[in-house]
Amino acid sequence: MIKVGIVGGTGYTGVELLRLLAQHAQAEVVVITSRSEAGVRVVDMYPNLRGHYDQLMFSVPDAATLGACDVVFFATPHGVAHALAGELLQAGTRVIDLSADFRLADAVEWAKWYGQPHGAPELLGEAVYGLPEVNREAIREARLIAVPGCYPTATQLGLIPLLEAGLADPQELIANCASGVSGAGRGAKVGSLLCETSESMMAYAVKGHRHLPEISQGLRRAAGGPVGLTFVPHLAPMIRGIHATLYARVSDHSVDLQALFERRYANEPFVDVLPAGSHPETRSVRGANVCRIAVHRPQGGDLVVVLSVIDNLVKGASGQAVQNMNILLGLDEKMGLAHAGLMP
Repeated sequence: MIKVGIVGGTGYTGVELLRLLAQHAQAEVVVITSRSEAGVRVVDMYPNLRGHYDQLMFSVPDAATLGACDVVFFATPHGVAHALAGELLQAGTRVIDLSADFRLADAVEWAKWYGQPHGAPELLGEAVYGLPEVNREAIREARLIAVPGCYPTATQLGLIPLLEAGLADPQELIANCASGVSGAGRGAKVGSLLCETSESMMAYAVKGHRHLPEISQGLRRAAGGPVGLTFVPHLAPMIRGIHATLYARVSDHSVDLQALFERRYANEPFVDVLPAGSHPETRSVRGANVCRIAVHRPQGGDLVVVLSVIDNLVKGASGQAVQNMNILLGLDEKMGLAHAGLMP
C-alpha cells in the first residue's frame, strides 16, 4: 500500500482528499495534520468518514513522520508548503501541493499576487504543473507537483484546443466564470454566510484575481506566445461547482470545432466533450473528477463560445491531486476516481 500523508486536513479540500482516498485500492492515509485540531479523531469532525478512518487522528506536523510517507498532499493555505516541501523532498517523499505555492514559475510574480516573498524559490524550477491533459509525461517523473487551481483548470481545458491549433486570436480571450461558495474555503467569513450568498450572484476581483497569472501562464504555453486575457470570476449561490463561459475570436470557419475538441480529448479519461449544441451543467459533475465541455459558434460568427464545468473540490482540487498521484506512481489513472457525479 502507498503510505499517504495529508498536511492541513480540516478544510474542504482535505476532507475531499480523505473521501476519495477511502475508495482508493492502493492508498492508505497514515498521517493527517492540523495544529488547531491535534488529538481530534477525523471521524469526530467529519462523520461522513465513519467506518473508513475510525482510528485516524489529527496531529501536529512533524517532518520525520511525514517524511516516512510515500506521498504527502498539502491541503493548506498559500505559504505553508514553502516551509516543509524541501525537507520532505530531501527525505525522498513525493509532494503534491494543492495550494498556489508552486503554480507560478516566476517567484517575483508570485510575490506580487500573494503579498509575501516566495518561501522556496529554489524549488520552482523542478515543480511540475499538474494538469494531466497537458503535462502527463512530466508528472510521471516529478518529485514536486503543483495542482492547478479550480478556475484555471476549467478555463485552460476549455481554451487550450483552440490555442494549440493556432485558431483563436490569443490577444482577445475572455473567461467569465462562476464558482460555488466552497471555493472560498471553510473559514467563517461574512461573505460566505447563507444569507449573504443564497439567492444572490455577484462578480468579484474584476481588477485582478490571483488565478489570473496562473491561467495566463498556461494559455501562453498553449499559444506559444503572449496572450491577452480578461478574467471575471463570480460567486454563485451553490456549494460546489465551476461554470466557465469562455470567449475566443476564431476567424477561420473551415475548421470543424466540434471535431477539434473531440480529437484533442479523445484519450483523456476525465474530459467529456459533449455533443454539438449541448449546455453542460455543474450538477452533472458534482462529486466527480471530470470536466464537461461544449463548444459553440453563435449565429455562425467569429466569436466562439466554450462552456466548461467542473466540481471545484474534485477536478478543481482534490480529485485532480489524486489523479496526479496515480500518474506519478504508475497506477491506473482512474483508480479511486471512476465514480459518477451526484444527481440531482
